[in-house]
Amino acid sequence: MGLWNLGGTVDHPSNLPRASKPGRTPRLFTHHPCKMAPTKPKKKSAKDKARDRVRAKAAAAQSSNVNPRELLAQATAYLEAGDPETAAKIALVAYEHIGEKGRQAGAVLSLLGQIHVELGDVDAARAFFAAAVATDKDGSLPEDIGGGPEKFLWLAQLSEDGGQDSVAWFERGAAALRSQIQSLTESLESRPLTRDAQEAVIAEKRKRLAETLSAVVEVYMTDLSWEEDAEQRCEALITEATMLAPESAETWQTVANVRISQTRTEEAQEALKRSLGLWADLAPEDPAVPPFPTRVSLARLLIEVEMERQAMEVAERLIAEDDRSVEVLYLGGYARYLVGEKLKNQAQPSDDEAWKNSWRSSRKWLTQCLKVFGQEEYEDERLGEHAQDLLKSIKGELGEQAEDGEDAWEDTDDDEDEWEGLDDDEDTEMK
Repeated sequence: MGLWNLGGTVDHPSNLPRASKPGRTPRLFTHHPCKMAPTKPKKKSAKDKARDRVRAKAAAAQSSNVNPRELLAQATAYLEAGDPETAAKIALVAYEHIGEKGRQAGAVLSLLGQIHVELGDVDAARAFFAAAVATDKDGSLPEDIGGGPEKFLWLAQLSEDGGQDSVAWFERGAAALRSQIQSLTESLESRPLTRDAQEAVIAEKRKRLAETLSAVVEVYMTDLSWEEDAEQRCEALITEATMLAPESAETWQTVANVRISQTRTEEAQEALKRSLGLWADLAPEDPAVPPFPTRVSLARLLIEVEMERQAMEVAERLIAEDDRSVEVLYLGGYARYLVGEKLKNQAQPSDDEAWKNSWRSSRKWLTQCLKVFGQEEYEDERLGEHAQDLLKSIKGELGEQAEDGEDAWEDTDDDEDEWEGLDDDEDTEMK
């Protein structure tokens, strides 16, 4: 499907612009923070110098009795609190005490990799993760000392080459996960008192493995789509993923993505309904609700298979969490435009108000989209151009200007009238 090809039209889901091509292995951080110019240090007074000497002596005394495990915990806490700079300083002190041959070397190296991802220094992050791999080449060490699959999965996502290199790292991570699952399963009978807790850990590992296999599918749908066996590999991978974690919404999204690429639209719709049914009725804070970026991708897929109402409802939940998301505002506006167009094409003259209501709602979302687009200096020019094209089309039908206050962005509770006139098969519930 020509997802990047706008072709001068505004009326087909396949013209949806994307910030990145569908299913591409994510490149998590693509920019570096601005570096400030050095400033001349202030001249310290004798009192300041004396205070610094006291602090240095105290720090030296503390470091002689330092506990590297405690330092790792502190660095992790700072990272999770959004302070990677402080986390990096503490983690480096921990590494100095642990050493490259120390038992916890892999743990601190992996942590430094994650910290530098947050800092935007992808090259350094990649080097730290590679060093962590050298301490645990098959992921068989305990996770509390840096073992397990995560370092392999990070390197898959941070791969400069992508393609087969990413797949190779993902497969190493998958192998580590399979080994963990097997070991945990074999030990179930010998731990009857902790069986429930261990089964929960196994379920989480199976879900993580399913996510890893889904990531490999996305590589084969993008970087490696030219390979002769790409489709067969995708089929095998999504089959295993759905067997491992049938309760994973993300897995069913991947199934839908594959089916869309195969133009098997009805099967894609069924997969998306199954994905939505796993979390649509849950509270926003429920851990089973997929991450924000996953649901943004879901809204796109829903539009591609003409499930606009569900796309609108997903967008409304997303905008309640972040009302300055340009992409969500665009998707919510585009879904409303398509709904209005369907109503317009099937409406009798007496039903004109239904499609007009939908387009008025679309105009509100798209106007806010372009407003935030300009304020945030958003980089996806295709998205901005398409939003402008949609607004131009709406204005051509409804007039150049809205009534006073009609396009004011206040909330996302749109009029139910925009659904009047939809056929039953187009107006299914978000389940």
